[in-house]
Amino acid sequence: MNNRLLLALLGSSLATNAAAEGLDEKINEVVAPIVNPFVGMIFSTIPFPFTDVQVPWIVLWLVVAALFFTVYLGFINVRGFKHALELVSGKYSNPKAKEDGEVSHFQALTTALSGTVGLGNIAGVAVAVSIGGAGATFWMILAGLLGMSSKFVECALGVKYRNTNPDGTVSGGPMYYLSKGLAKRGNAAFGRTLAVLFSVFAIGGALGGGNMFQANQAFKQVVGVTGGDASFLADKGWLFGIVLAVIVGIVIIGGIKSIAKVTEKVVPFMAAIYVGAALIIIAINYDRIDDAFGAIFHGAFTGEGIAGGVIGVLIQGFKRAAFSNEAGVGSAAIAHAAVKTKEPLSEGFVSLLEPFIDTVVICTMTALVIIITGYLDTDTGLAGVELTSAAFGSAISWFPYILAIAVVLFAFSTMISWSYYGLKAWTYLFGESKTAELIFKVKFCVFVVIGSAMNLGPVIDFSDAMIFSMALVNIIGLYILVPEIKRDLADYLARHKAGKVYNVTPVSDQA
Repeated sequence: MNNRLLLALLGSSLATNAAAEGLDEKINEVVAPIVNPFVGMIFSTIPFPFTDVQVPWIVLWLVVAALFFTVYLGFINVRGFKHALELVSGKYSNPKAKEDGEVSHFQALTTALSGTVGLGNIAGVAVAVSIGGAGATFWMILAGLLGMSSKFVECALGVKYRNTNPDGTVSGGPMYYLSKGLAKRGNAAFGRTLAVLFSVFAIGGALGGGNMFQANQAFKQVVGVTGGDASFLADKGWLFGIVLAVIVGIVIIGGIKSIAKVTEKVVPFMAAIYVGAALIIIAINYDRIDDAFGAIFHGAFTGEGIAGGVIGVLIQGFKRAAFSNEAGVGSAAIAHAAVKTKEPLSEGFVSLLEPFIDTVVICTMTALVIIITGYLDTDTGLAGVELTSAAFGSAISWFPYILAIAVVLFAFSTMISWSYYGLKAWTYLFGESKTAELIFKVKFCVFVVIGSAMNLGPVIDFSDAMIFSMALVNIIGLYILVPEIKRDLADYLARHKAGKVYNVTPVSDQA
């Protein structure tokens, strides 16, 4: 099977390269009129109540849901944090226990994190603070904390309603809890409709934003540090794409176990590189730390920045958090559904760490470096990843090269995670079979080459819109099913307090 996949990939990639030249504009001309109305609808703005500020309605959809789940579940994002750390550390793990699932709590967490930690943490944060000022960081952190509750609900449901296949593999995620959960409530047709819609959106998002965009940005970053337009790779996106596609293909052939083995190593490594460099720069500029936090808190409530007004700054922070950690989108529930556990709520606890790591830690590090190095108040004309790179490079001259490595690792890890999300949506629609899996995996690898070789603006916009369409569908289901999670949570906490949840002695207490 491996040989057939690689042959198909190489053949398709060469064909893609032969046809790539000059097709960009033609494809954009054909695609744009079709997709632009859909993109415009998903990212359309509405007036924020009692203000003149325009806000993307999808951001409000995500943030309001996160706030509701936080209050409804009694601030589970705060009171469940300690238990989440205990679960990830393996305190309650029992290797001898026979449990459905394929990966550990830690592997599920890193797989889901690899799908969210990416260019948005590097470039997106720079855009947010450039527009909203330092104060946007405060609201970004707050939205990240609220998003922890959304992740808790969707990932607990992902495990509760997952399917265990005859070969021991697991399939789960919103398409399963939407169809099965709503059917249990007498709304089978509605649940099935939502599940199919979610699957279609997930496949589109996986091939676009989770694949082509990542490959494209990784290629551009490598070209940038190897000479720009003069780089030997400048016109060889197809070659970069083939190499990347082969590496991705090798990993995703093995399924979630193979993906998890890679992400559990790559995610901590890339996070350590990035956060470590940020901490070094903060330490170098330790005398400016107080001023930086002062600017963040002052700006949060005075509305400094191009956006103007407290609400404008708030929206920039909320927007970046929502677009970064994907809380409410439902993608992470697909990865967490593969965990080895008999307790769905345990994975809800584990998953609430994702927005904290992604937004509260990594995004905040980016913002602090930009603020503390003075680049936020300097008219450099730079934006996005270039601004972040310049801010890091001002203190560590060679950091742009490290950043290039980080971007490639971020892109690679995002791609392999989204390949799994897309695959599970694909097999939900077309059935669990080796043939169906192989078709999607080959297709995914071919799209890696397309993303590297071509500039597909409208296609990428469309795929981003599909990702947030996932949130539209998913959150409808979460509102309907969250009463179940509230009851299950009360039961879980009562049993945990009585020491009856895991039926094993915590590892830390074993002799």
